[in-house]
Amino acid sequence: MAQDPDLSEYLIAPDPAAARLTRAVRGVDQDGAETDLQVVEERPLTIYLNRQEVVTAMTIGDYPEYLALGFLRNQRMLDADDEITRVDYDEELETVVVRTARQTDYEDKMRRRTRTSGCAVGTVFGDMMEGLDQVRLPQTPVATSALYALSARINRTPSLYLAAGAIHGTVLCQDGRALVYMEDVGRHNAVDKIAGWMLSEGVGGADKILYTTGRLTSEMVIKTAMMGIPVLASRSGFTAWGVEIARQVGLTLIGRLKGRRFICLSGQDRLVRDVDPRTVADEPGRSGRKGGA
Repeated sequence: MAQDPDLSEYLIAPDPAAARLTRAVRGVDQDGAETDLQVVEERPLTIYLNRQEVVTAMTIGDYPEYLALGFLRNQRMLDADDEITRVDYDEELETVVVRTARQTDYEDKMRRRTRTSGCAVGTVFGDMMEGLDQVRLPQTPVATSALYALSARINRTPSLYLAAGAIHGTVLCQDGRALVYMEDVGRHNAVDKIAGWMLSEGVGGADKILYTTGRLTSEMVIKTAMMGIPVLASRSGFTAWGVEIARQVGLTLIGRLKGRRFICLSGQDRLVRDVDPRTVADEPGRSGRKGGA
C-alpha cells in the first residue's frame, strides 16, 4: 500500500479486496448473457453501552469498534471525559459492547428515536439538536487549492464504491492530505467510524476537513459540528435543513465539488481563494464516481 501514490498518505484506506466485504453474485445482462457482479455485503451489528442494548445498525462489517464508539459519541451517550474501560467485539454474535467506568442509563433517551434520511435507514435519538447551541467551531481557514487537491485525490483512490458501488465514503482530511477513509452502506455509519477513530486516537477536529460522497443532510452537518470539525465538503448536493443548521453553528458547507467547480452555502468566510479555478483540471464528463448519491 505504501507504494501507491494515492494511498501512501492515508492512515486508513479502503481495501476493496478485503474478505467478507463483497461477494460475487451471478446474474444476466441486458443481452441475456450470464455475468458475475461483486456486490457489497450488509450485515447487522448490535451496539451495547455497558449492559444496555442501544441499536442494531446495518453495516458492511469492517471497523466495528470504531463504528460503535463513534455512534455512541455522536449520540452524546459518551461524554468527552468518559473513561472507556473496554471495547469488546464478538464476530459470531455480531455485537460490540462498549464499557465505561461511569454507570449509564439512556432508557428515556432511547424512546425518542428518529429515522434519518440516510441509506440503510439511519437512526438518531430525539434530542439530536441538543448541545448545538454550545458548539463553537474554530475559524480555521481552508484553502481552495486544498479542496481541489482532496477532491482529485479521493476520487482516484481505489475503493469499494469503485469496485462494487452501493456504498458511501467519508474521509477525514487535514489541509490537502486525506488521512482516514471509511466506507459503509450508510453515510451515517461512515462518519461514525471516523468519529470512533478520532475518539480512540485522541485526535481533535479543529484543523480538519470532513469529505463525504453523500448528500449534505442535517444529520451529516450535526455530526460534523459535534465532532468539532469546521468544514464539511461533498461532491453531492444539499438539503435545506442541512444548510440552515450549518449557518446556525457557523460550519463551512461546500457541495457539488467536482473538478474546478463547487458551491459554498455556509461559512464562506473561511475560504482562502489561493488558486485560479481556470488553472484547475476539470472533471471529465464521464468519471468513475457520481455525485447524486
